[in-house]
Amino acid sequence: MQEIYGSNRYMKDEFPFWITRTEQGSLAEHGHEFVELVYVVRGKGVHIFLGTEYDIHAGDVFIINPGETHAYFVEPGANMEIINCLFMPSFIPDALLSELGITGSMDYFYVHPFLKHDIRFNHHLNLHGQDAASVLMLLESMIREIGCCGLGHTTLIRLQMIELLVLLSRYYAFMQHQRSYSSPRQLDREMTAKRIYGYLERNFDKKITLQSLSGLFNVSTRQLNRMMREEFNKSIFDVLHEIRIERAKRLLLESDEKVISVATMVGYEDPSFFSRLFTRHAGCSPRQYRTGH
Repeated sequence: MQEIYGSNRYMKDEFPFWITRTEQGSLAEHGHEFVELVYVVRGKGVHIFLGTEYDIHAGDVFIINPGETHAYFVEPGANMEIINCLFMPSFIPDALLSELGITGSMDYFYVHPFLKHDIRFNHHLNLHGQDAASVLMLLESMIREIGCCGLGHTTLIRLQMIELLVLLSRYYAFMQHQRSYSSPRQLDREMTAKRIYGYLERNFDKKITLQSLSGLFNVSTRQLNRMMREEFNKSIFDVLHEIRIERAKRLLLESDEKVISVATMVGYEDPSFFSRLFTRHAGCSPRQYRTGH
């Protein structure tokens, strides 16, 4: 069984973020509880994601979600330098996203990491020229800030991380528009639905309402469900329940947490409701699912 890296290995609860620049050699398959954003500074290697190999080179950027497994292979004697940026989804609060009005500018965080993995890694970002320089400058600045812990460093890092994700989303949007055959209006509806889906994936453990999503994405509650049904043939809460149940399945198999604790961890305050919902989706109770596997 592959190793799972916990968040307390790198970061503190009050500031769930870590960044480092390192020479990356071959590394066995592993997973982690946090989001990992990787930037390849120089060199080349092979990134193995869910059993599939992808060549990676200088300028490549990719995101690994919590619970996903990956590994690296680097030829003996070869050099590959990467920057690892590790953070929990809670690192960027909803209130800040709402205040800045940038939920429509975070597609590299809310859309790309939840595409089918063959599309996701075959259509990954590869930066060069000024784009690569701008991203590297932000990453190096965050490394300096976390190293010196100067006055206000946590605020600066959080703002720089948002700037980085907006920049990456801008490059990603340009790439998407070049590939898309949809009308601008249709593409905007599709992307909004995908942003909401990605947001639910990132924040499944929070209390989520139609009103909060409406305010965050500047879309009426009626339009929210219409867009989700057009894109995914499901309502907002159908999608949310599916995401939560899938996370619950993983927790039941990979941890010794009690069922009541698992319910809370995936966002359900009522254990009885969670058990009924789990049975409806999985065809058996949470306890039966755990013992059956």
